[in-house]
Amino acid sequence: MGIETRTGTRTGSRMGNSQTASVGLSNAAVNQIQDIISHNCVVIFSKTTCPYCKMAKDLFKGLQVSYTAMELDENTNGRKFQDVLEQMTGSRTVPRVFINGTCVGGATDTQKLHEEGKLLPLIHQCKMKANY
Repeated sequence: MGIETRTGTRTGSRMGNSQTASVGLSNAAVNQIQDIISHNCVVIFSKTTCPYCKMAKDLFKGLQVSYTAMELDENTNGRKFQDVLEQMTGSRTVPRVFINGTCVGGATDTQKLHEEGKLLPLIHQCKMKANY
């Protein structure tokens, strides 16, 4: 599926190449994205060759914050996921960074939150919620 943790360990498996009706795939893609977002404090929808995606992942690594990266270019449904992310967030570009279930934007948006001292409090809120 192209999901990895901060340490680079792969979780999940690639989805098959079966042809599914676009409505079914769309619902499945929405459900899968929502599931990933709801079960992880920090999620980065990324592409392995994108320098902005690397910037976002490096920011969290530098802060020693665990994240889940979903590499769209390694996922057979990556284009569909990117379409769904565009519908959800208003932007098709990657990375799409989600913290505590909310899209905070791309790499520069995330970097700006950090520079303003707002990123770590968002992450802390998520971790506090997860402990309840």
